[in-house]
Amino acid sequence: MIELREVTKHYPGFVLGPLDLTIEEGFVTGFIGANGAGKTTAIKVLLGMIHPDSGVVNCPDKTDIGVVLDVPSYDAEWRVSTVAKVLRRFYPRWSDAIFGELIARFDVPTDRKIKQLSRGMGMKLQIAAAFAHDARFLVLDEPTSGLDPLSRDELTEIIGDFMMDEHRTVLFSSHITSDIERIADYVAVIDKGQLVEYAELSALIDSYRMVHGGRLPPNDRLAAAAYGLRTHAAGWDGLVPAGLIAEVPGDAVTEIPSLDDIVVRIAKGR
Repeated sequence: MIELREVTKHYPGFVLGPLDLTIEEGFVTGFIGANGAGKTTAIKVLLGMIHPDSGVVNCPDKTDIGVVLDVPSYDAEWRVSTVAKVLRRFYPRWSDAIFGELIARFDVPTDRKIKQLSRGMGMKLQIAAAFAHDARFLVLDEPTSGLDPLSRDELTEIIGDFMMDEHRTVLFSSHITSDIERIADYVAVIDKGQLVEYAELSALIDSYRMVHGGRLPPNDRLAAAAYGLRTHAAGWDGLVPAGLIAEVPGDAVTEIPSLDDIVVRIAKGR
C-alpha cells in the first residue's frame, strides 16, 4: 500500500495536512492543485526526502521507485552516458540494454552534459532511467512544466507504455490539468495543504457543475456551498455540487466543468 496517513508538516506560513492519501496500485493518480497548494511537499514526504512532523508514511522500497522532476537531479556535469554507469550500482534490476534503447528512442544525445539538456530531454532521460531499473512506482512532479505540446504528448504515450504492466503505479503531479485529464484514473485535489477531493476522474467531474446565473440570485444554501462564487454585471457564476442543482434558479445555465474549472474555483474558496 502506498499512503500518507494523518501526515502533517509545518513551515512558516504554510501547513500540510493532516493529510490522508492512498495511491491505488495499478492506476494513474493525478495530483492537482494551484501552485503552492502543497503537492511537492506531500510528494517529498512520501518519498522520504523530508520528514513529516506527525503521521504515517507507507511507500515501496527505494529501488522500486522512479522519480521524474521538471529538472533532473543528477550532477549537472555528468554526461548522459554517465547516468547509467552511476545508477546501475544502486538498482539490482538495472538494464543497460533498456536504458540504451530508450535513450536512442528519445533521441537524447549520450555525449551531452546534463546541464546542456533541454527540459524535454531531461524529462526523457529520467524516464529512461526509471524504466531501466524496472520501477514499479513512478512519481512525476510537474514534469510537463515548460514543455512544448509535442513533448507533453510524448510523455503521455510513455506513461501508457509504462502502465501496460498492471502492477505498476503512477502518481502524476501537475498544475496543467489537461495532461491529467488525458491519462489519470483517479484524481486527488489539494488546496492550502488539505486534500479537498479524491475520486475517480469521471466521478469527480460528475460531482460538480459550473453554473452561470442571471438576475435571480442563488439562495443562501447554494451560495455557501459554491466554490469561487462571483457576481458581475450579467449575474453570477460558481462551481456548485451536483447534488444542489435542483436549487439553481431557473434563469441559470449549467455545464459540466473541466478539471481546470474545479482546481481554479476550489482555490478561490467558498
